[in-house]
Amino acid sequence: MSRRILVVTHEGRPEAVRAADRVCDDLARHGIEVVRDGSADGAELVMVLGGDGTILRAAELAREHDVPLLGINLGHVGFLAEAEPEALPDVVERAVARDYHVEERMTIDVVATAPDGTRQHGWAINEAAVEKGERARMVEATIGVDGRGLSSFGCDGIVLATPTGSTAYAFSGGGPVVWPDVEALLVVPIAAHALFARPMVVGPRSVLEVEVLPYENKHAVVWCDGRRRMDVVAGSRITVCRGAQPVRLARLTEVPFSGRLVAKFNLPVQGWRGVRTRP
Repeated sequence: MSRRILVVTHEGRPEAVRAADRVCDDLARHGIEVVRDGSADGAELVMVLGGDGTILRAAELAREHDVPLLGINLGHVGFLAEAEPEALPDVVERAVARDYHVEERMTIDVVATAPDGTRQHGWAINEAAVEKGERARMVEATIGVDGRGLSSFGCDGIVLATPTGSTAYAFSGGGPVVWPDVEALLVVPIAAHALFARPMVVGPRSVLEVEVLPYENKHAVVWCDGRRRMDVVAGSRITVCRGAQPVRLARLTEVPFSGRLVAKFNLPVQGWRGVRTRP
């Protein structure tokens, strides 16, 4: 049976397109069938050249067919990427040799139920963000966990995140960084007018709920990973729980998550075990 690899890139970035062309040529020379920006059906690996936005787009394709995803950062932070552009030749060799291990990342399933009972379904690897539908108004909402209401307030939004998403929108909103091997769900209110509106971390079997209160007929928007949108009317309930299908990431090294944090966020570690900044 012939081998197949899907290559996904940011077509709007010339450097990403050129890098993808080189990768496709190298893979083809090894006798591997290359699919460019298509379906992951029948593929053994999805290779992504771009930033986190491109990786999130590729995750939709990979997750549908339970195929591992390998990201090469050609964007800004590239937190989900496994390698930088200068490592491309080695990445190709490792992909050809199947010299990588696969790590599963928890996802969330999202259901938005309208007052009339109609439902919209979504999923995310980073977060579901419940945001105000109108720029000039807050979204009035009640949050709940495991069938019990916790607090009601007006806010700009509420981020319901995975550990993977803890370094994305939830981090910008003041939420904690959660190691990806920790099974948990996060709730991070954004600019909330309330005394009890601190970020929360709950167990992986908990069910999170956000009810959009029917004040002045306000509506809201739910964004899944900032890519998939659900418009919800006042009175709707958004339910989030652990996803049934994870996203599988191909890893080339055993670098701990702390090392990734330092590298991606350029964190200062001077003084750690004698490291000095000057002679």
